[in-house]
Amino acid sequence: MPEAATRVVVLLGSLRPDSLNRRIVELLDASAPAGVTIEVAEGLDQLPFYTPEIDGPDGCPAPAQALRDLVGSADRVLAVTPEFNGTMPAVLNNAIDWLSRPYGVGAITGKPFAAIGATPTRFGGKWSHDDARRSARIAGADVLEHVVVSESAVEGDILADPEVVARFVGALTALVEHRPAVAAA
Repeated sequence: MPEAATRVVVLLGSLRPDSLNRRIVELLDASAPAGVTIEVAEGLDQLPFYTPEIDGPDGCPAPAQALRDLVGSADRVLAVTPEFNGTMPAVLNNAIDWLSRPYGVGAITGKPFAAIGATPTRFGGKWSHDDARRSARIAGADVLEHVVVSESAVEGDILADPEVVARFVGALTALVEHRPAVAAA
């Protein structure tokens, strides 16, 4: 019997339509292992900043609910993000905030999660990726700490380098192959 398809939802930290990180997602979509589908959570810029006053028992704003539904139905979550001022972009942080609620049972709770990407800085976005993993872990995600690809895009097209491409595809493969620990009964 064939294995079920694996849905990976991507939280894209860059809003630019032609950004390097969006190109990374497109590369991953084209190179995904058989049976893996990738879907970008579009519209992160439409999410209001998280505040409990607009997230209550009667519901939350439609863009936030759409994000929660999308991530809740996914098998894996991948943040692909640059670094802004030494940390993750606000749009990514806000998305994780929405996904973390209700606390303990949010849409991201228990989801295998990894953070990768590139940025034109010396460290290639390492701090952004570290912060995204930390935030997702606190939100309840099953964070893969060993999946790290932080590429510096200072010179040339890094996606023309087969070794860099292999690292990105390897990160996706590791995320897909990860089997969450099952809690003991």
